[in-house]
Amino acid sequence: MLQALVSTSLKLRGVVIVLAILLLIVGVRTLPATQLDVFPEFAPPLIEIQTEAPGLSTTEVESLVTAPLENALNGITSLKTLRSKSVLGLSSVVLILQQNADLMAARQLVQERLTLAASRLPAIAHPPVMLSPLSSTSRLMKIGLSSATMSQMEMTDLARWTMRPRLMAVPGVANVAIWGERDRQWQIIVHPDRLRAHNVTLDTVIATAREAVAPEAGGFIDTPTQRLPITNLPAVTRSAELANVPLSKTNSIGFTTPLTLGAVADIRESFPTPIGDAVINDKPGLLLIVEKQPSGNTLDVTRNVEKALDELRPGLRGLEVDSTIFRPATFIETALNNLNRALLIGCLLVVIVLTLFLFDWRTALISLTAIPLSLVAAGLVLYLTNSTVNTMVLAGLILALGEVVDDAIIDVENIQRRLRLNMNESPFSVVLNASLEVRSAIVYATLIVVLVFLPVFLLDGLAGSFFRPLAVSYVLAVLASLVVALTVTPAMSLWLLPRASQKESEAPLTRWLKRGYRVVLPPIVKHSWLALTAMLGIFLAAAMAFPYLGEGFFPEFKETDFLMHWVGKPGT
Repeated sequence: MLQALVSTSLKLRGVVIVLAILLLIVGVRTLPATQLDVFPEFAPPLIEIQTEAPGLSTTEVESLVTAPLENALNGITSLKTLRSKSVLGLSSVVLILQQNADLMAARQLVQERLTLAASRLPAIAHPPVMLSPLSSTSRLMKIGLSSATMSQMEMTDLARWTMRPRLMAVPGVANVAIWGERDRQWQIIVHPDRLRAHNVTLDTVIATAREAVAPEAGGFIDTPTQRLPITNLPAVTRSAELANVPLSKTNSIGFTTPLTLGAVADIRESFPTPIGDAVINDKPGLLLIVEKQPSGNTLDVTRNVEKALDELRPGLRGLEVDSTIFRPATFIETALNNLNRALLIGCLLVVIVLTLFLFDWRTALISLTAIPLSLVAAGLVLYLTNSTVNTMVLAGLILALGEVVDDAIIDVENIQRRLRLNMNESPFSVVLNASLEVRSAIVYATLIVVLVFLPVFLLDGLAGSFFRPLAVSYVLAVLASLVVALTVTPAMSLWLLPRASQKESEAPLTRWLKRGYRVVLPPIVKHSWLALTAMLGIFLAAAMAFPYLGEGFFPEFKETDFLMHWVGKPGT
């Protein structure tokens, strides 16, 4: 089979070279659309339900909200683990699914059970909310808002009603959480002594306030030719107007003027008691947490969010917007730049090595084509399988560079040597035989390398989720390199090398190394036991040094962000 493949590639060398060029063109146009992220998706599919219960203590939230929801959601198809957390006024239930579970189908089942369970929750509890699906590294960006002229309440109005809807409209954004927000409210501070003095109940105050601000339909007027809708203008638009609203009903008798809401309560415009805060550039502000959907491209979504912020800036005068507080896309951009730099350095080193040892630019050109062809082919496979290019994938591609170049160099060097030794034979037969001489060894070596990574594919849990993409990208690049070495390398060799093999020459560096090797080799062969002893000593020294090596799940990343997280005692 190998002989037929190599022979066909040599016969159709023009077609093979054109196809290789087309592969590069398709790769250059397609790969920029590949999904990019910092890390692979290492978390199993999960569903989180949050339920607000204002005013309830942690114990009450646990017994009245969390426990009923847990009982209702237990037994969902594909459920692996059910976890919950109850804090003051908030319940969080997390369903961790099996790795191969259908997330959308599971969310549908959960929603059906939540609809039934919501009726059994206390009246004070809000309806349970199922959060949008998030990626493992969901936090896409942190945006800081601060101002020298605006209060946090005024900044909250802009963030909540102007910025958040625009950012939520960006494709790939799952949620925009606001930390440190101060929601504008009309607060009615009731005085019990005034209620007693006027014989007014608290229910009357609540009913009056609700009726004053509730929107009402105005109906319509029919004319002979059309129907005209009637719009009721709100009677209350400011807190001072709310204070002048008369109480809807009272138990007091005989007062001449209507009793207003302001007579029994103080009306003010303020915000609820905050449960969090944000400090931006050493002053109070807001922090917008932009979270990404699992299928979102981190780099594209980040740039679209920044574009949306630029569009909003003319309407945010007096507000300082800092989108550089936390930006994982910077890490991805740095990683891509490092990969490009590594490819450039690798190509330069290949050119230098081939020039020094083979002393011919044609061999360098043939060997260099293996690098972009193999990496582009691996990248296209990742793109077609909807895989994400992340740190581990880039690491696998960089590790494969040496193997990619090695396949091409071995084949090219052997073909060049055979052409010089058999100048009177047909170049086609010489290139074919030279390729087949080394091809079986290269195929076996490639298969051995692939088998070495087989245990990585069998890893389970967090380690498997992280290191499997590295193994996949490495194996894809190596297999692509093998295909290139079987097809493109012989075709280009038959096209370029016969013209360069008319004169036999050897590189000066090769001659110098051979002279030194002729001096060193005889003593080693004569005293082989010394060489074996030295090799054994090196192995023992390496084994003794192994326990002193540092250990870590991740290498040291050159990140520019520092995140400190602490958990306080209950009641803090």
